[in-house]
Amino acid sequence: MKKRTRKIIIALILFIISLAIPFTNEWINKIIYIISYLIVGLDIVIKAIRNIFRGKVFDENFLMTIATIGAFGIGEFPEAVAVMLFYQVGELFQSYAVDKSRKSIASLMDIRPDFANVKRNNEILKVNPNEVIIGETIIVKPGEKIPLDGKVIDGKSMIDTSALTGESIPREVKLGDEVLSGCINQNGLLTIKVTKEFGESTVSKILDLVENASSKKSKSENFISKFAKYYTPIVVIIAVILAIIPPIIIKDANFTEWLYRALTFLVVSCPCALVISIPLGFFGGIGGASKMGILVKGSNYLEALAQTEIAVFDKTGTLTQGVFEVQKVETVEISKEELLRITAHAESYSNHPISLSVKKAYGKELDSSIITETQELSGLGIATKVEGKSILVGNDKLMKEKNIQYTKCNDIGTVLYVAIENKFSGYILIADQIKNDSEKAIKELKKNNIKKTIMLTGDRKEVGEDIAKKLGLDEVYTELLPDGKVNKVEELLKEKSPKGKLAFVGDGINDAPVLALADIGIAMGGLGADSAIEAADIVIMTDEPSKLINAIKISKKTMRIVKENIIFAIGIKIAVLILTAIGLSTMWEAVFADVGVSIIAILNSLRVLSVKKIKGA
Repeated sequence: MKKRTRKIIIALILFIISLAIPFTNEWINKIIYIISYLIVGLDIVIKAIRNIFRGKVFDENFLMTIATIGAFGIGEFPEAVAVMLFYQVGELFQSYAVDKSRKSIASLMDIRPDFANVKRNNEILKVNPNEVIIGETIIVKPGEKIPLDGKVIDGKSMIDTSALTGESIPREVKLGDEVLSGCINQNGLLTIKVTKEFGESTVSKILDLVENASSKKSKSENFISKFAKYYTPIVVIIAVILAIIPPIIIKDANFTEWLYRALTFLVVSCPCALVISIPLGFFGGIGGASKMGILVKGSNYLEALAQTEIAVFDKTGTLTQGVFEVQKVETVEISKEELLRITAHAESYSNHPISLSVKKAYGKELDSSIITETQELSGLGIATKVEGKSILVGNDKLMKEKNIQYTKCNDIGTVLYVAIENKFSGYILIADQIKNDSEKAIKELKKNNIKKTIMLTGDRKEVGEDIAKKLGLDEVYTELLPDGKVNKVEELLKEKSPKGKLAFVGDGINDAPVLALADIGIAMGGLGADSAIEAADIVIMTDEPSKLINAIKISKKTMRIVKENIIFAIGIKIAVLILTAIGLSTMWEAVFADVGVSIIAILNSLRVLSVKKIKGA
C-alpha cells in the first residue's frame, strides 16, 4: 500500500504540473503526462499483456489499458492519465478495505500457539505444538497461550477466552476443568494433560474454518462472477461497433469523436465496483461475526441466514445449560443439610449425572465406611444402609412399591424421594437450568420475523413442554431419538417457503445428522461435541443462544449492503453508458462511473465490519 501511495502522489504531482503550466513546447506537457502515466499505470498495462497470454483477455486491466492508450491515440493526454490515476486510487481504497477486513479475521490468527512447554523425563522442553501427543503433560505459565486442548491436573488460574468467544470476561479454571487451546492463561501456573493432538484441537479447527470460509461463495458472488464473465466481452464488442459503424453509416460523422465515445464506453463498462465490493461485503460480514465469537464457514451460509424462516433448537446444552443441579430440597422432620448428607452417601457409588449433582450440592467429603449393603433397584432407585439406618432413594414408584406414604412433588424435573427406616423424610428436585439468555433469544427471533420457533428434545414430555412454555416457543417435540429428530426436521423443511431457510441449533453428538440436514446448521462451540461443530455451517463459540440474533442481524446487514452496491453500481453504469453512447458524457464522467462508484461501493461494504450497534441491540 505504501508503494502504491508513493506512485499515486508522484504521478499526481506531475499531472498537476502539466495541467497548470502550459509550456511553450506542447511536447513537454505531453512527455510529463506520459511519465505520469507510466509511473501510475505501467503495472496495469503489464498485467493486461500477461493476462492476454494466459487467456484472461476481458478483465479490468485490459479495459483500462485499451481505453487509456486509445485516449493517447486521439490526443486526450490529460484524460488518459486521469483515468489510470483514479483507477489506482480506487485500487488503493480496495487494498485498504480488504486489509481492514482481513485484520478483523486475522486477529483470530493471534490465537495460533508458537510453542508448548512439555514435561518429559522430569524436564520442561519447549517444542512445536504439533509434536505433542495425547496424554503428555504441558505447563502453561501466566501470560502464555494454551497450545492444546486438555484437562487441568494441577493449578488454578483465570483464562482469557476472548479470542475464541468474543467475550472479555475471564473464566476461572481449576483442577479437573477442561481447557481449550487458543485461550490465554492470565495469572496462575497450570499443569494440563493433553486430550487432543494439535490437528484436532479447537484452535486448529477454528483457524481452518476461517481460512477456508472465503472458498464457499454465496449466490450473489457466483452471480457477479458469471455476470462479469459474459458482460465484459459484450461491452468490448459494443465499444468496437460504436467506434466503427456510426462513422460509416452516419453522414459527416467524425471518426475521432466516435472513437472517443467508444473508449469512454470501455472505461465506464469496467465492472470493478461489483467484482470488488460484493466479495468484500461478505468478507467483512464474516470478519464482523468473528469479532463476536460467531464463526461462519462460508459466505453462502451468511447469505442463507438472512432468509431464515424457521428456527429449530435442541434443548440440553443449547437452550438449557446441560448441567443437572439441585433446585429444591423439601424435608419432613429432618434438616435439609442432613437429607443431602444421607442422600449423597447413598448415591456415593454412582457416576450418574443425577447422583453427581446431589454430591455436588452436599459439597463435603464422603465417608465410605458408613455405607453398607448398597443395592440397585432396577427402574426404581437405590436401597442401602448409612450409619446402620436403612435408606431408600428413588422415584415415586419406589415409594409405592415399599408402601411408604409420601408427599408428591409437582415441579418439573427429576425427583429423588428419600425414606429413612421406611419413613418418608423428604425429596430432592434436580433439574437442568435454562440458560440466562434463552428467553431473550426466542423473543428477539420473533421480532426479527422468524415465523416459527421449535424445540426438539429426547427428554420426557413434561420436562420439554415446561421448558417450551417458559421460553415462549411455538412448538415442542419430546422423547425423540436421533432418527426421530431427523424425521421431524425433514417434515419441517416442507413447511417453509421456496426461498425460506430452516436453521437448526444444537450441540450434541446426536445433533450432527440434523445439523447436516438443515439449510443452516448452527453448533454451540464452547462445550459442543466435535462432531456437531464439524457438521455445522456456523459455530457460536460462546454457547449463547442470543448470538443467533447477532448472526442474523449481521447477515441481513451484509445482504442489505450487497444489494445496495449492486443496484447503485449497475444503475450508475447503465445511465452513463447511455449518455456516452449518445455523446453526452466525457471521459471524466466515465472515470466517476468506474472508479468513483467503486470507491463508494467499497466504503459502503466496510460498514459491515461495524458490529457495535448490533452487539448492543
